[in-house]
Amino acid sequence: MNSNSQPASFSFLITWLNFIAAENPDIVCLQELKATESDIPLEFFQKMHNYHMYINCAQKKGYSGVAVYTKEQPQDVNLTLGLDRFDSEGRFLELTFSTFTLLNLYIPHGGREKENLGYKPDAYSKLLEKFKNLRSRNVVLIGDFNIAHEDIDLARPSQNRGSIMFTPEERHQLDAIIDLGFLDSFRLFSRAPGNYTWWPYAFDARTKNLGWRLDYAFVSEGLRGKVSRASIYPKVVVSDHCPISLVLE
Repeated sequence: MNSNSQPASFSFLITWLNFIAAENPDIVCLQELKATESDIPLEFFQKMHNYHMYINCAQKKGYSGVAVYTKEQPQDVNLTLGLDRFDSEGRFLELTFSTFTLLNLYIPHGGREKENLGYKPDAYSKLLEKFKNLRSRNVVLIGDFNIAHEDIDLARPSQNRGSIMFTPEERHQLDAIIDLGFLDSFRLFSRAPGNYTWWPYAFDARTKNLGWRLDYAFVSEGLRGKVSRASIYPKVVVSDHCPISLVLE
């Protein structure tokens, strides 16, 4: 289960914890924590006491960061990709289990004025090297990829063609992941438009469902037959993103 979850209030935190309690996932992946372990509310620790926690914080306080909560302890944990800026921003967690490898990712946005659009492809280039080396294993790639892949992945593709998170250069990065043999798990079950995971706070976008699908769970080909469900939860309001989930049998 994945969420780009930044609880802005105690009520959001309660909503998130109630959702976790109801779903009872084996693994929870979070992105854009903007927090260190000491910043995490006590209520979260109390509710997640039966999980092992792994966190990768950015060197810059209040910025980026990813975490994984897992009931099963992994065999190995890796916090670095090998790209200095990316690693200093706490955007990567790789957990190796006996039957599969999990990568929890928070990909750079690119900047509203495209000021970081050079950095974003650099990060994807390094990630694609990593994915290529892993593709012979059972692998799950999950997180905030900060790209809407196809026209059906955002509400207004015509108006946003060429905008950050929907430029051809960015969209080709997701093409490259699929070309390596990884599968967009949600699209194994639905090709319908209108399924989004992020909405701008402005213009009442969430109520109008003027959203983007930026959060993905990709699986390697060997896991295709194990995927029994992939879901999006737009009604679970814990931030400007909503949770997604992946069920492997």
